[in-house]
Amino acid sequence: MDSIGKICILGAGTWGTALAKIVLMNQKHINWFIRRDDQIDGFYKLGHNPNYLTNVKFNLAQITFHSNMEKAIKESDTVIIAIPSPYVKQYFRRLWNNTFHGKFMVSALKGIIPNENRVMSEFLASNFKIPIENIGVLSGPCHAEEVAMERLSFLTAASKDQKKAKLLAEAIDSRILKVKVSDDVTGIELAAVLKNIYAIAAGICQGLLYGDNFQAVLMSNCTKEMERFLNGVVPLERNIAEQHYLGDMLVTGYSQFSRNRTLGAMIGKGYSVKTAQLEMGMIAEGFYGAKCIHDMNSLFNIDMPIAETVYRILYEKLPPQNGIKKLIDFF
Repeated sequence: MDSIGKICILGAGTWGTALAKIVLMNQKHINWFIRRDDQIDGFYKLGHNPNYLTNVKFNLAQITFHSNMEKAIKESDTVIIAIPSPYVKQYFRRLWNNTFHGKFMVSALKGIIPNENRVMSEFLASNFKIPIENIGVLSGPCHAEEVAMERLSFLTAASKDQKKAKLLAEAIDSRILKVKVSDDVTGIELAAVLKNIYAIAAGICQGLLYGDNFQAVLMSNCTKEMERFLNGVVPLERNIAEQHYLGDMLVTGYSQFSRNRTLGAMIGKGYSVKTAQLEMGMIAEGFYGAKCIHDMNSLFNIDMPIAETVYRILYEKLPPQNGIKKLIDFF
């Protein structure tokens, strides 16, 4: 593989739209899979996504839209997956192994596949027999809303095939985006799942009116917990302070754009989990991630008091104030 080739984006939510903007900063053309034909029609009428990041204008001559995922993938060389994790199995169930032959599949998911308890790289390798060297990850402290405003952002391109990771990084690096490379595919994916859970914890504490002093201690303990889990599940020499671990956790835990923090804040203020989800009207990946990590950790038995507390608040109706008070004993 001497170039990244033609890039396809799967998904047209906020993150998929931001990724399309990112890719088109450097690339002349993309294929873009959008499930709904009416959303594609909206692009042609308005010149922007009719539903998400509506301030981002596109040159439609640079885009070939597809409502057929298989065709979009087959006409591309590199496929960036930006579908919310709860919908991945539904979207991929009609695809065959040969659809992915020779493709570089890049997960930009911010979550884990519910009921599978597997990150996207594991899902692709297991379900579609894609070689691990043909799987990559894009992750890091990069909110879609800030990409839309062209604020400087950061991502990490990870693959076991470092040549592919570097080609992807070069293909999307631009004046608004700086890209590092890594080979810690699964570790980075799991860190992205954990940071959403920790952002819910931060939001709960915000809703309960804990201050910045407490939040700082919470985040430092989240860092240690993340490191324990990653080292226990995916043993590898890593620096937890890197942008794709700590950096992503901090921006998700503190940012006004964080859906997971918002969900947590509503729960901390007294909303039920279901009511908070309905009022948000958007997916907070940490809700699903909390159960998946809880189930995974039943095999590893790693000390995870913060993630476990969030799980119990979300799924076992533990009162938030009781859960956070008990956490203090671990700090």
